[in-house]
Amino acid sequence: MIVLALLVFFPLYMTFVNGFKTYNEVVTSTVALPHVFQFKNFAVVWKQINFFGVFLNSLIVTVVSVAGILLISSAAAYQLVRRPGPVSQIIFLAILSSLVIPFQTMMIPLVKVAKELQLINTLYGIIIMYWGFGIPLALFLYHGFIKSIPRELEEAAYIDGSGPFGVYFRILLPLLKPITTTIAILHSLWIWNDFLLPLIMLSSKKNQTIPLASSVYFGQYTNEWHLAMAALTMAVVPIILFFLFMQRYIIQGITAGAVKG
Repeated sequence: MIVLALLVFFPLYMTFVNGFKTYNEVVTSTVALPHVFQFKNFAVVWKQINFFGVFLNSLIVTVVSVAGILLISSAAAYQLVRRPGPVSQIIFLAILSSLVIPFQTMMIPLVKVAKELQLINTLYGIIIMYWGFGIPLALFLYHGFIKSIPRELEEAAYIDGSGPFGVYFRILLPLLKPITTTIAILHSLWIWNDFLLPLIMLSSKKNQTIPLASSVYFGQYTNEWHLAMAALTMAVVPIILFFLFMQRYIIQGITAGAVKG
């Protein structure tokens, strides 16, 4: 476990340490600690790429995309599980089939369709696309989890006078907390760190996300490694804090259990 932990944390160590170095120190030795911690690297990055603006863009895109994926996929999975039949099975398999299609094969058609629908270079456009790409996996995970939830809980809620929306929001969603937390973490990590989709969809600097804005430090003829590592350090800290915060809820959901006698 110690060896595996070192393998996982070594790239983070490299990123953090080199973010505090000068360029010459980075190219001389990437592993050594800096002689003097260069906090000005972060100030330069903050100003050059307008870090606060791109941070807000990444935050808006990630939060709205993940919220939409969770809501749509959980509701869809609930209906598909509770309304079994050929139609539900066909819909479920059709949605899952999109998981086997490589994203690279859809890039050109995706851009053409986005231009026709005026979704290019807009935050809401890329959010809609993340919904489309993220829902299949989330639906698959929710579908399996909902099967383990006793139908009697919902029937009892209906007897007490609750409607379909009340059953969904008051009964089902609280029971889905463990899998919801897992899906939220997986999709947040993916969307926050995604580079390819923003690259082909967001051309304006005001709409760039953190990975796209940070790419300015990597070029064909020059690489400002110290500033790039500083930018990556600033980008990775929020998502690490989010993961540590959400991990607690995964453990609570698993230990508490879905049904209490």
